[in-house]
Amino acid sequence: MANELDELNGPISQEGRDVNVIQKQIPVKVGVGSTIFEVILWVLGIIPGVIFLIMKINAGTYLRQFQQRIQHAASQIDNYLEQRVVILQNAAKLLDKAIDLDKEVMTEVAKFRGGNAQANDAIRNETSQQVDRLFGSINVAFEQYPDLKAHDEIKECLRQNSYLQKEITAAREVYNDAVLTWNTAIQEWPTKMIVAAKQGYTTRIPFSTSQEMKQAARGTFF
Repeated sequence: MANELDELNGPISQEGRDVNVIQKQIPVKVGVGSTIFEVILWVLGIIPGVIFLIMKINAGTYLRQFQQRIQHAASQIDNYLEQRVVILQNAAKLLDKAIDLDKEVMTEVAKFRGGNAQANDAIRNETSQQVDRLFGSINVAFEQYPDLKAHDEIKECLRQNSYLQKEITAAREVYNDAVLTWNTAIQEWPTKMIVAAKQGYTTRIPFSTSQEMKQAARGTFF
């Protein structure tokens, strides 16, 4: 039997392919079969029905606890984003330029701690992309006035920004791992999937980089 994926003879893409994160939450749904399955368990006897009921209670507890893990991972990103915004504000003041640091960025970062998980997933990437754009504006100012890079406080801002970018990247990995586990768990039939459907749970959106960062990654560095 031949390989289903043949790297030697199969179709390949010489140009490569850009991959994007789909910004969509998919609700969990179960069919009539799940209801029939639960009814059959009770028909078979009180013990199978009670056992499955306990399993659903445990599954519900697991999913609620795991939501808190996701929130904790998200808050790590939020903290670093907030610190980065403060650094960018300081850098803008040092440059003494009319760089508009959107107040909505800080407002959105603050919302992350409000517990509204559904809204947070939808705005987290957008806020991060705003911060990336703000740093891009400040970086343009640096290029226009290269002598400013020698300023000790400016250098310290750049150093802190570079450090926070690395921390945000690491925090994103932790968050995305938690999101993957959640998205997998809520599709595990029967217990977790049935509980997730009844609770109205949806898949979570992984953290993705901004278009500006993708374009910058294609640039020439050496």
